[in-house]
Amino acid sequence: VIGARIYVAHAEFARERGLILAVTLPAIMLLPGCASTPMSLDPADDVEQRIAELDRDLLALGDSIDPGEARRAARVAIRYSRDLARQYRVSDSALMHNFKVNLGLRERGLCIHWTEDLFNRLRREKFRSLELHWAIANYDSFFRLEHSSVVISARGATLFQGLVLDPWRNSGYLYWSPTLDDRAYPWQPGKEVLARKRSDQANTGNRRLR
Repeated sequence: VIGARIYVAHAEFARERGLILAVTLPAIMLLPGCASTPMSLDPADDVEQRIAELDRDLLALGDSIDPGEARRAARVAIRYSRDLARQYRVSDSALMHNFKVNLGLRERGLCIHWTEDLFNRLRREKFRSLELHWAIANYDSFFRLEHSSVVISARGATLFQGLVLDPWRNSGYLYWSPTLDDRAYPWQPGKEVLARKRSDQANTGNRRLR
C-alpha cells in the first residue's frame, strides 16, 4: 500500500518535471549522477557471477537472512532488471531513455517505473527474512533529478542498513550498493518524502489562498 501511494505521488511530480527535463536536457546531462552509459545486456556471460556476488552481499546484511531467500532475491533482481530493459525497449543511456518517455516515444522506463516493477516482482517472493523499501533521493534538489530505487534489507532493519537495487542508472544492468555507500544519491525513506511532499503542497495551497 505504501509503495502504491509513493508511486502515485512521485508519478505526479515526475509529470510536472517532464517539461523541465525536455527544456533543460543538455544542461542536465552534464550533471554527475544523472546520466549513464548504456550497458550491453548480451551476451549474458557474467549473469551467474553477478547473481553470486549479490547473493553474497545480501547474506552479509545479517545472520538472520535465509540463504535460500538471499539467492532467490539475487536471481530475481539481476534477471528481472534485464527483462525490464527489454520490455521498456531501452537502447540508450538512462537519461536519454527518460527523454524518450517524456516525449511519448516510449511508454515506460523512468526510474519510478523500474522501481515499481522491480519492487512488485520482489514482493511476489514473499520473503520472510528480507524486507523491501522504497527509497527516494533529490526531492528537494533543484539541480538534480528526483530518483527512486528499491532497497532491500534484513527483516526489521531500516533502508540505511540495506542494499540499493537500482536497475535504472545502467539501463537494466543492475547496480547495487550499501545505501550509505551510494554517493550518487542521498536516499531517504519514500514514505517520509511522501509526507514532506504533502506538507509542501498544502503549504503552497495555503499561501495561494492568502
